[in-house]
Amino acid sequence: MPKQQLLDPVEIRKPQMLEIAPIPVNQYNKSIEEEKENFSKNDFVRIFRDMVIIREFETMLNLIKTTGEYLGYPYNHPGPAHLSIGQEASAVGMAYLLDSDDYIFGSHRSHGEILAKGLSSIHKMNDKELMEVMEEYFGGEILRIVQKDFKGDTKSLAQRFLIYGTLAEIFARETGINKGLGGSMHAFFTPFGIYPNNAIVGGSGDISVGAALYKKVNRKPGIVVANIGDASLGCGPVWEGMVFATMDQFHTLWEDDMKGGLPIIFNIMNNQYGMGGQTSGETMGYNIAARVGAALNSDNMHAERVDGYNPLAVIDAYRRKMEIIQQKRGPVFLDVLTYRFSGHSPSDASSYRSKEEVESWQKIDSIVTYGEELMNAELASRTDLNKIKKDAENLVLWATKLSTDDSVSPRMDLVKSNELIGEMMFSNGSVDKMEDRTPEVNHPMEENSRVKQISKKERYAFDADGKPFSALKQYQYRDGLFEAMVDRFYKDPTLIAYGEENRDWGGAFAVYRGLTEALPYHRLFNSPISEGAIIGTAIGYGMCGGRVVPEIMYCDFLGRSGDEVFNQLPKWQAMSGNIIKMPVVVRVSVGSKYGAQHSQDWSSLVAHIPGIKVVFPATPYDAKGLLNAALQGTDPVIFFESQRIYGIGEEFQKGGVPEEYYEIPLGEPDIKREGSDLTILSIGATLYKAREAADILQSKYGISVELIDARTLVPFNYEPVIESVKKTGRILLTSDANERGSYLKDLAQNITELCFDDLDAPPVVVGSRNWIIPAHELEDFYFPQAEWVLDAVHEKIVPLKGHKVTNDFSDEKKIWRAARGI
Repeated sequence: MPKQQLLDPVEIRKPQMLEIAPIPVNQYNKSIEEEKENFSKNDFVRIFRDMVIIREFETMLNLIKTTGEYLGYPYNHPGPAHLSIGQEASAVGMAYLLDSDDYIFGSHRSHGEILAKGLSSIHKMNDKELMEVMEEYFGGEILRIVQKDFKGDTKSLAQRFLIYGTLAEIFARETGINKGLGGSMHAFFTPFGIYPNNAIVGGSGDISVGAALYKKVNRKPGIVVANIGDASLGCGPVWEGMVFATMDQFHTLWEDDMKGGLPIIFNIMNNQYGMGGQTSGETMGYNIAARVGAALNSDNMHAERVDGYNPLAVIDAYRRKMEIIQQKRGPVFLDVLTYRFSGHSPSDASSYRSKEEVESWQKIDSIVTYGEELMNAELASRTDLNKIKKDAENLVLWATKLSTDDSVSPRMDLVKSNELIGEMMFSNGSVDKMEDRTPEVNHPMEENSRVKQISKKERYAFDADGKPFSALKQYQYRDGLFEAMVDRFYKDPTLIAYGEENRDWGGAFAVYRGLTEALPYHRLFNSPISEGAIIGTAIGYGMCGGRVVPEIMYCDFLGRSGDEVFNQLPKWQAMSGNIIKMPVVVRVSVGSKYGAQHSQDWSSLVAHIPGIKVVFPATPYDAKGLLNAALQGTDPVIFFESQRIYGIGEEFQKGGVPEEYYEIPLGEPDIKREGSDLTILSIGATLYKAREAADILQSKYGISVELIDARTLVPFNYEPVIESVKKTGRILLTSDANERGSYLKDLAQNITELCFDDLDAPPVVVGSRNWIIPAHELEDFYFPQAEWVLDAVHEKIVPLKGHKVTNDFSDEKKIWRAARGI
């Protein structure tokens, strides 16, 4: 909503006709003779070699899956193998011009792309660079295996490293390029610019855009290629990723050298099928996928269809499209026409297509036809080509035997150390800044108007007489968040933040007010209303080495980014074998007053997913300290904030919120009030309802409550809670999440097991009702209130003399509600 861009009704309402520029389809028509000015004889032959290596590699996998052996060598591989046999020219053409500074992302069918990009990078790197990569990667573990008994040059050694490391990864060996934790559908090798393949169809569609954003914002060399299938054009992450990538603001609002498009090519590996669905003629309506580019921007995303059965045609397209990106006119949409001979997977009998169709494509097999062109052009003899095929066969057979030899290539020993995978879930790093350079800001921090305003506020809510300062004078919850954010913006040059209404509005809830003036556009900007892409791009940005804070305006909108939050963000650190870090802090605002789709607390859903740290502070002191800690870390964090308390002052920390920087370690609950008769453990904004109940219990019934704020859901240190329960013998747990399946239940179960001998009564959970959330006027009947806590204590823990129950917590009522699903 930049004010400088006037929406003039006179201009906008003028009648006009949109004219869409022609989109080229299969226009390449050069002969090898004509291409000799662009390629040497060795280049022509190397293209053939790379195609053959990929074909042999996948032929081996297909035979092992379907017959249990390869060239007489038996092996049983129960895992996945989505093969791209037939698509080799597309992969090699895509990778030919790319080097290790260029990043590719893939799909579940990306073995060929991994090998093509790896072989291309090996060709372009010098021997010293290659040896450094191999020696440093996992301490040289893979190198020592492939170096044994090898007598050859460094590039040949690197090819063995690539083939063996990839195959060992597919076979789940600890000596694989990702310790066997990525496998066939998630393998990657970042030193060669090979970033994650993705088992979720279209999953790379927005993550790759984040990688391009990282390159642009941090001025890194190279481009990004999103290798995704034609069927993925029906997937949300792809569309949202392309919408994000084509934002006008890159050209209209970003300034100086930041002006211009993202350096990304959406490379559609168009094999014309999505599993058994034929994309052209059945499951899609575009007929030719390149048409999609016209929907995204006035440049048609420079869309083009290219014959992916001719590697030279693909290379020609890349040469032209990379020049467009060099001119900052990206992104680019490339429809690479190809065909897979193999089924969706080896178990696929291809019942959805005819034998005649498959045979018609096999007749023009790109390896055969390209080889014939080489011979016709006298660039290679049949003997030469047969030798290449034999060498590829020997290389793949060697790698197959070595990668399946348990004595050389063992699997991760989870018997000896059953926490090995668990230890890889988080990196637990502590890093001030992801790069050592000066952050780009518009003025010194001390000159910022918001910083000046906050400096005059009372950092503790009460005066010396215990009277509260006015709301305007109090340092608020949102101020704590702001101080953590502004500190990191001035500390970490890679930090960016974005989401809906992040810039000119100062964030929907005024947390970022003051940052618009402090930061250039490329560090704080508004995104499309595309929650999937907001998180997906942040994942790509983070895994490439930048720190990022995406914002989800309402917790309820997490569902729109479900795959990114539940399936992508938590997994890549561990699936990389801890090579990748993920310094992504997702700010999520938990709503109130706006009913069933804007007021839900979904913290329990997120806490259920391994690989995410989950934070939910309830005070300004905790908000600042925990956000500082999250921003100092290298792990993905979902940082929940309740809209009910953005304006609340610091009411617990008597020294007030420190002006200086401090961190609160994630995972440590905090005793807000000491007591001796009952422990109440709260999550989020219910801390204040719990305190209200504690006051009544003390004043009216003489029950002393120890009040504990969880502050963090994952990780969580039970020790303070155990010690409290040992003292009180009773515990009640409460939060705004609806009760069924809530994290409170998990806490209660663990507390029961850990404190069984100390408990005088079972732990009691007081959560929200298992309903839709009603209008604001009825919210007190949905969210836990102080009276609910009193009722639960009375019915489940200890009778309160003279207390009249208004909310039924009896066993009979619990059974009645459960039977009705409410």
